[in-house]
Amino acid sequence: MDRERLDKLEEFERILNYTFRNKDLLDRALTHRSFMNECQADSVRDNERLEFLGDAVLELCVSHLLMKKCRDAPEGLLSRMRASIVNERSLARMARHLCVGQFLLLGKGEEASGGRTKNSILSDTLEAVFAAVYLDCGFDETCAFIARLFSPLIDNCGEGLPRRDYKSGLQEKSQARFKVVPRYRLIDESGPEHDKVFKVEVSVSDIVSKTGVGKSKKEAEQHAARKALEEIEGSVKTTTRHP
Repeated sequence: MDRERLDKLEEFERILNYTFRNKDLLDRALTHRSFMNECQADSVRDNERLEFLGDAVLELCVSHLLMKKCRDAPEGLLSRMRASIVNERSLARMARHLCVGQFLLLGKGEEASGGRTKNSILSDTLEAVFAAVYLDCGFDETCAFIARLFSPLIDNCGEGLPRRDYKSGLQEKSQARFKVVPRYRLIDESGPEHDKVFKVEVSVSDIVSKTGVGKSKKEAEQHAARKALEEIEGSVKTTTRHP
């Protein structure tokens, strides 16, 4: 690797905010097959195998982050949220933000056809970069690296997607089965004004009583309602199995 190429890779590392222990991994991640085909040097390897690995690494890391953020979300919702993040369009947008095209090694033909701006090439290359990071430092650091890049998308990906309304579900179940409505009571409020934590108790007559916490009263009520609903639904299943 010549000094000019090494300087380019170090410039890209500064953009990524990550320094590779093995810079050959980064160089390979940024090498398109069109460049390898044209230069015909035995020492040059393209990024397709890294792209394959990076796709799996990215899906696993994003899945892990979503599971931590959305602890109550069902599988179907998690899958939709992940798909809104891990797709060609969003990856290409991220690649442009990181100036990936500027550091790509492309063949002359691909260069002439605008390869540095193609969504497919940019998204594939970014996945190859993720694989290079993973091989360079392991899963935990890679997941932290991906979290830094994708945290805005992960924080906002649930907006507009349907969520279960546990309060409505609990009210319907309580009225249908017990002929009563749930009662909510704020039992604790702590923390500074800008970062409060609320604790709410919900009771269904003297049958079920559960508490929930949240950053708002509504969130705490939903948490408490979910726990109460799960207990009621669980008792129905047990009764059904053992009459």
